[in-house]
Amino acid sequence: MEISERKKKILAAVIEAYIATAEPVGSKYIAESGGLDLSSATIRNEMAELTAMGYLDQPHTSAGRVPSPKAYRLYVNELMERQRLSIEETEAINRSLCLKMQQLDKLMSDVGKLASSLTQYPAVALAAPIAATISRFDLIYVDVNTIIAVAMLSNNTVHNKLLNLPFSVDQGLVQRLASVFNTNFTDISEDKITPSMISSAECACGDTMGLTSVIAAFAIDTLRKAKEGAAVVAGASHLLRQPEFRDPDKAHEILSYLSDSEHLLGLPDVGEDDDIQVLIGPENVAKELKDSSVVIARYNAGDNMRGIIGVVGPTRMDYSGVAAKLRYIASWLSRLLGMPEAPRGFEKLQIKEMTIDEHQEDKN
Repeated sequence: MEISERKKKILAAVIEAYIATAEPVGSKYIAESGGLDLSSATIRNEMAELTAMGYLDQPHTSAGRVPSPKAYRLYVNELMERQRLSIEETEAINRSLCLKMQQLDKLMSDVGKLASSLTQYPAVALAAPIAATISRFDLIYVDVNTIIAVAMLSNNTVHNKLLNLPFSVDQGLVQRLASVFNTNFTDISEDKITPSMISSAECACGDTMGLTSVIAAFAIDTLRKAKEGAAVVAGASHLLRQPEFRDPDKAHEILSYLSDSEHLLGLPDVGEDDDIQVLIGPENVAKELKDSSVVIARYNAGDNMRGIIGVVGPTRMDYSGVAAKLRYIASWLSRLLGMPEAPRGFEKLQIKEMTIDEHQEDKN
């Protein structure tokens, strides 16, 4: 059933009243303060229909209504006005950002604290590499006990390692291993590199000394490091001030979730065409967030990195105000951290040459 414009206005008024008060909203309150020029009886009838349509819930028979996740979704998509920050708010955020960003090693923590302070919700700040695989292996033979393993990743970064071996190898074995690894170990994730796969590679190369396992370990370590990122949570205590989280069990569940950095690194990214993503209640994949909403803004964290700044709070949060603040902070971070892409292959050439030179210096 299509929702009428009058119902949309009443629903927006109910949502905004509930955001402000955290109390069930009645028709009389909307009639007196909603600015809709409608009678209490008309509003009451429309609210009853909105309840039947799943946009409003009634906690108790004699109580007013509260918005459902379905209502918040309609509000975010169609009803809320996109707020513009005042000059005073913009200047205040600029002053706070400049003050808090002076030391880049504290960037993530400071941004999280700032976002939490501005929104009064727990904030998440994240910078992590874009998921990558190894696109090419190079094994450089130096002498019978030394090779250099080089892995070129799909995100155009390079990892290498000088391998000092306790046994002697010939150049032919190194060449065969390079061919096998480029054929079988590229464009896959670390969990695909299994003991049986390594054993098959050993047989294919005629490796009886374990060099295949050494190079496979280098590949796994490289892929793990490529996934590492920084994730911080600030202002978790703000959650306890919200009426929805006064239940200790509910508060403990969500705070435990936020304390796990692996969970934070798994938060969804924002699409290329969007600057804000809003996940309301059941739309969140994690069961711990099923009664909460998450608002996320994407920022440019530099070459081959993804960055997000977001907040977690009750479904009745002030979406428009939160989105405006996160959008501004994300824009500022993009200007601060955004870097042009390095020329393709430059890192690889440079790292190879530096590694070989350093090794020759060590030999001398």
